[in-house]
Amino acid sequence: MARYIFITGGVVSSLGKGLASAALGALLQARGFSVRLRKLDPYLNVDPGTMSPFEHGEVFVTDDGAETDLDLGHYERFTGVSARKTDSISSGRIYTNVLEKERRGDYLGKTIQVIPHVTNEIKDFIDVGSDEVDFMLCEIGGTVGDIEGLPFFEAIRQFAQEKPRGQCVFMHLTLLPWIKASGELKTKPTQHSVKELRSIGLAPDILVCRSEGPIPQKEREKLALFCNVRPDAVIAAQDLSSIYDAPLAYHREGMDQAVLDAFQITPAPRPNLDKWEDVSERIHNPEGEVNVAIVGKYTQLEDAYKSIAEALTHGGIANRVKVNVNWVDAELFDREDAAPYLENYDAILVPGGFGERGTEGKIKAAKFAREHKVPYLGICLGMQMAVIEAARNVAGVSKAGSEEFDHEKGEKRFEPVVYHLKEWVQGNERVNRTVADDKGGTMRLGAYHAVLTEGSKVAEVYGTTAIDERHRHRYEVDVKYRKALEDAGLCFSGMSPDGRLPEIVEWPDHPWFIGVQFHPELKSKPFDPHPLFKDFVRAAKDVSRLV
Repeated sequence: MARYIFITGGVVSSLGKGLASAALGALLQARGFSVRLRKLDPYLNVDPGTMSPFEHGEVFVTDDGAETDLDLGHYERFTGVSARKTDSISSGRIYTNVLEKERRGDYLGKTIQVIPHVTNEIKDFIDVGSDEVDFMLCEIGGTVGDIEGLPFFEAIRQFAQEKPRGQCVFMHLTLLPWIKASGELKTKPTQHSVKELRSIGLAPDILVCRSEGPIPQKEREKLALFCNVRPDAVIAAQDLSSIYDAPLAYHREGMDQAVLDAFQITPAPRPNLDKWEDVSERIHNPEGEVNVAIVGKYTQLEDAYKSIAEALTHGGIANRVKVNVNWVDAELFDREDAAPYLENYDAILVPGGFGERGTEGKIKAAKFAREHKVPYLGICLGMQMAVIEAARNVAGVSKAGSEEFDHEKGEKRFEPVVYHLKEWVQGNERVNRTVADDKGGTMRLGAYHAVLTEGSKVAEVYGTTAIDERHRHRYEVDVKYRKALEDAGLCFSGMSPDGRLPEIVEWPDHPWFIGVQFHPELKSKPFDPHPLFKDFVRAAKDVSRLV
């Protein structure tokens, strides 16, 4: 039976609960334990799938097709454990489940209330799969005191009460601000945060305190005294130059030992941190650097492309180079020539997105990469724009475009080289969709098989002709244009098993130009970089050494 670690946050948001949870999971794995991490988000959206990237950052997609919080990406990158639909839940999903049960009559005529019906639903979710792992780490989104988070805090309070003593531990992440004018590190915000937590029946066993520098012994003792935790359970979480230093930094601070002590696991197995030491050594001792331009439409918020940025870092780790990522607003090229902005980069990446805004700029970026032989990786919309560019400028389809843009505008302007995907095969079933369907959860989501062409660049990169990758799209390159495009030189080197859906395109006469309909960044890890990102950075490295 699993032991449970509940991670809460206080003072302010964005302190790094997801990163702390992921690093703790990695440390427990290093000691030989099995872990699973999950996220409980108090917002009322059923999932993040319908949120703007500016609102919530990227949407992380699991193999089984769940659209989840970006923290699940951290969980996977640090532990290598593939997330599932059951590892992400929101108030919206909880209330939907409760109301569906009420409509069916499952509650036998009772009045439906937050306690016990909503809290019971949350507790049932927490307990899913508890017999599969040694530790279940559950992160509660938001901060203590948020009104929407109260049902979740109450649910974990009840959950801990119902489990045998010593089976649940609470870890609270707070901020220790440095007041420059007085030259002091202030503990009062943390004291108030813990006071708020205790007022709703939760007492932290471990305090993780974010700070710019080390925590002096005097402040540690003060925090331990006023927050009622052991001095060795006050963990400093200092700012780091790389997030992949977090497991080593937290281990030096004694986080994993504090958790095991709280569970009274003695003697604890010694950790094997070799792979994290190797990752850290590669990050801090690169043998060169490359410059990559990400031409996107959500560049004002880097979290919108979090997994892509991390996957590029992983590619750098594999090639022992530092990857300098530069964010370029695609709309800039709607008005200006792309060449002056892109000519000094070693590689260009065009990521996914929705809507017409910025797409002409992405098309210009793909054209520049094709004509100037710059390594190019197009992901989802980035592949579609590369195909439209090829259709317009090489295959002679002058009005090539996407049906998505016509739907958005409400008028027909383009020849739809990219069309609305109306049906596809999922497992043994055929899925059907229309433009009028609800937006949430209706895309082609999750892991699907693809078959690669023998002898193609991607087959060489993957080292196989059969792959599984995660998808998130509702528009698709129309296979009826395949012959015209291949006659023009563009190779459709990856297809769905039934041959109906293009998955990968590449220019064989280009040093490295690949577009993929799926999202390879979602499966990359620092100790297991995705093959496409690994080889993309290698190609950029080769270019940088030619300059």
